[in-house]
Amino acid sequence: MSEVYFSLGSNLGDRQIALEKAIFYIEKHIGKIIKISSIFESEPWGVDYKEKYLNQVVLCQTELSPEFVLNEILKIENLIGRKKREVKYESRIIDIDILFYDNQCINKKSLIIPHPLLHKRKFVLIPLIEINNNFLHPIFNKAIKQLLFECSDKTIIEKFINNNKNH
Repeated sequence: MSEVYFSLGSNLGDRQIALEKAIFYIEKHIGKIIKISSIFESEPWGVDYKEKYLNQVVLCQTELSPEFVLNEILKIENLIGRKKREVKYESRIIDIDILFYDNQCINKKSLIIPHPLLHKRKFVLIPLIEINNNFLHPIFNKAIKQLLFECSDKTIIEKFINNNKNH
């Protein structure tokens, strides 16, 4: 059984529902969810969009290979309503990234694990710390809390408080 860390993000439509659907489908199609971080709201990273993102990190146990997990993620994004990726950074109803797959390092055209930008993104590191702040990045050999300390990202990240009583 392998452990996979996923980053979830949404800045279109009902962002919270999109995250909930992603978690539901991950558990249905990939494996058992072990931990779920709080939801955090952040400014878009690296672009000038107005719509803020909701971000969350989940830990899942799976028997699927990394490549099969990637294929399932693409299907899940499609199920939730994400259109084909046109540009690298765009507003999206859902974005699911594989952060880590155990301690594996994979560098293929279609799949890079660990995620190559996770150490530069507070919206990934902060929820990841909630789940496992001592997890060692297999390339940098540094704990997640150390990566956050060294991160130069100045984006404002706040814990999301849901004022909608329907959720």
